[in-house]
Amino acid sequence: MPETSEELFSYILQKGGNMPSAVTNDIHVQVDTQYQPQQSRPLDDEYLFAYRISIENKSDYVIQLMRRHWYIYDSNGDRREVEGEGVVGVQPILKPGESHSYISACNLHTDMGKMKGFYTFERLDDGFLFEVEIPEFTMIMPVRLS
Repeated sequence: MPETSEELFSYILQKGGNMPSAVTNDIHVQVDTQYQPQQSRPLDDEYLFAYRISIENKSDYVIQLMRRHWYIYDSNGDRREVEGEGVVGVQPILKPGESHSYISACNLHTDMGKMKGFYTFERLDDGFLFEVEIPEFTMIMPVRLS
């Protein structure tokens, strides 16, 4: 199993996956997901999925990612919300043309589900706050796809 973020990303790319994307206010967000069988316990209804988010600033402004807000859905109808400052402990600043990527994970209580949400960014030149869509993406245990 991959140990570092870069090894995990390489693993995700090798395995393939859906890569939903969205552009809001000239900010491009792309997602890739991968089921993590070694960290999952299906007999206990615990399924872990890694996801990699890539954010590209296609605007003319310097921006900072301030907050995240997630909606997480299990296939049994359960819904959770997660919100907080930044992403994986940072609030990245992106100049025009710059990108930021990070890897995180989500646990589900069913073998498939989905996530979606939004980021709150700030334009650093004038303090204007705006939301950027995180496109909906599915998380499905590979045996379900057979």
